[in-house]
Amino acid sequence: MPASKDSLYASPLGEIAAFSFDENVVKVFPDMIRRSVPGYGTMISAIGLLAGRYARENSRCYDLGCSLGAAALAMRANIAVRNCKIVAVDCSEAMIEQCRRDIELAPAEVDIEWRCADIRDIEIRDASVVVLNFTLQFIPLEDRGRFIAGLYDGLLPGGVLILSEKLAFDDKRQQDLQTEMHHLFKKAQGYSELEISQKRTALENVLIPETFSEHRARLEAAGFSSVEVWFQYFNFASMIALK
Repeated sequence: MPASKDSLYASPLGEIAAFSFDENVVKVFPDMIRRSVPGYGTMISAIGLLAGRYARENSRCYDLGCSLGAAALAMRANIAVRNCKIVAVDCSEAMIEQCRRDIELAPAEVDIEWRCADIRDIEIRDASVVVLNFTLQFIPLEDRGRFIAGLYDGLLPGGVLILSEKLAFDDKRQQDLQTEMHHLFKKAQGYSELEISQKRTALENVLIPETFSEHRARLEAAGFSSVEVWFQYFNFASMIALK
């Protein structure tokens, strides 16, 4: 599917609906994510490298909240061990159907299983790599602790969780600065003030960011022995949690 330019919020909207990953978003998602998330391409490339490092024979690698499968495809390109399966899950039927169409055009030795489901309902087992690439932020706060604990239980000893999130900051000056810089980034990518404002409204109460300290505390409570930020660009960061 050719990538289309994201202009979903370019015209004034009388009523702004809550953001959802529907067919309209699917059509423009590659452009939207590239122009909205600083460093996205770098993170995807590194996820592939990390999967190549941590994937084991006879194990599974999970891309939870896979959208159009960028992380899953990066993992597939770097995994060299035998009998390692990638499971890519998203609750958007439109996203998964597009993934299935795209994958038919690019067969490879490493199998990807595409599942349309709520990631909270997926049993994680025999996992060497789990990826949550800007996914946890869309899960209700009250479900996050139990969900992360389930991922930990499903990871093999020595496995890795890669968690990328939009961050909040305890210090108001940092919060204001990082928010301002993100808006400037989006303006530099061609988004107008109207687009930025309307999308922010659409995401309100849908995307709930947390601080790094909150993420770290939850991961350590689940049992992860080491948690560090490996990449950050303004208020977007990616963490590595080791079991």
